[in-house]
Amino acid sequence: MTPTQLLKAKLRDYYILTKPEVNLLILMTTSAGYYLGSHGPLRIGGLINTLVGTLLVASGTATLNQWMERVWDGKMRRTATRPLPSGRLSAREAFRFGVLLSVAGGLYLAATVNILASLLAISTLLSYLLIYTPLKRKTPLCTLLGAIPGAMPTLIGWAGGAARIDRQAWFLFAILFLWQFPHFLAIALMYRDDYARAGYRMLPSFDRDSRFTRAEIFGFAVILVATTMLSVASSGRPWYPVAMAFAGTFLFYHVLKLTRSASTVLASRLLHASVLYLPVVLGVMIAYKA
Repeated sequence: MTPTQLLKAKLRDYYILTKPEVNLLILMTTSAGYYLGSHGPLRIGGLINTLVGTLLVASGTATLNQWMERVWDGKMRRTATRPLPSGRLSAREAFRFGVLLSVAGGLYLAATVNILASLLAISTLLSYLLIYTPLKRKTPLCTLLGAIPGAMPTLIGWAGGAARIDRQAWFLFAILFLWQFPHFLAIALMYRDDYARAGYRMLPSFDRDSRFTRAEIFGFAVILVATTMLSVASSGRPWYPVAMAFAGTFLFYHVLKLTRSASTVLASRLLHASVLYLPVVLGVMIAYKA
């Protein structure tokens, strides 16, 4: 390979470390939090600054997470080709890159948005790396605790738009918190053997037929759909609850199918359904405010 090709390959690997597909979801929920928390006309500059700072911290968190899990990632088929386990990047390169992104993001939010947004972003990073990541190899409760930093981008966005956190912000946080259980438990079912190969305890050891996990998905889906319906039930405009009910029915259809069968194909379909469901719910809430 030529020096130019080597440089492009190196940059591509650094980009992969940031988990861009996850960051897209983070930016979407942060944007929703910012808009819903804002008062008066939308401040585009403030939104951009909030997204840039959040993206930097999220990218740093993803990089440091892969740095921490590089040995075990090499034991799973779906992660063995990542830059660290494959040897394309060294552990030192990834660590420095992750720290640089994380510090830059925290300082950027503090300087251009506000201290609250910065503190929320840094606490998200610390809870993800120091609580959720180690617990993945110890207890299935990691999903419950990991859903907290997973829902934090809504609060970061809200803090960017409102410079405070109020009851409505926690309501939005609750929606994203609950959404993660159907989403991530479906992933755990899809890659159960792969996770077990690396020693990750994403699912209970006693739940070999996955009935308990599928019941969990059903229960959290019920609470999630009920919570989203509450968010627009008093809107006075019939299409808001109708749109939310349609989204909930779509998600619940796939939840019910998985409840009846442990098929990994159905788990994959639920995963994709959840990815479609969340933007619709956030879109309805944004339209409701508008």
